[in-house]
Amino acid sequence: MKKWLFLVLAICCEVIGSLSMKAAVEAPGFYALTAVGYVGAFVCLFASLRNGMSLGVGYGIWGASGVAATAVMSMMIFGEPITLLMAVGLVAVMLGVLLVEVGSQLAQRNQMDRSGADRGGADGARTPGSTRSTPTATEATR
Repeated sequence: MKKWLFLVLAICCEVIGSLSMKAAVEAPGFYALTAVGYVGAFVCLFASLRNGMSLGVGYGIWGASGVAATAVMSMMIFGEPITLLMAVGLVAVMLGVLLVEVGSQLAQRNQMDRSGADRGGADGARTPGSTRSTPTATEATR
């Protein structure tokens, strides 16, 4: 749960940094907030990874969500347009990240299934259909 909280914080910090950069064009004092936002984003992304988030999923969600949120907030704050083509692109990016997340979960599940079968279950006993590459002590002495 912590990994997701840190990822959300990383996204928020990145959006703040990006919006502050745009604001700094007119008011240079926003450059400090830009730096704080980007440093905060990387620190929170690092914390998310340290708490178990996989890099492909974390970075993908962070990047895609940051792009989408920055585009929407830029429209609301600065009056920047979002065209139909841009909206389609944002949806495509979000769908791509969703597919990466689903694929990552499937890969982790498959890896856990394989490693559990390789070890013969939690207690080391053979389960139906499992294979073990190393013999038990009893099997080795036969």
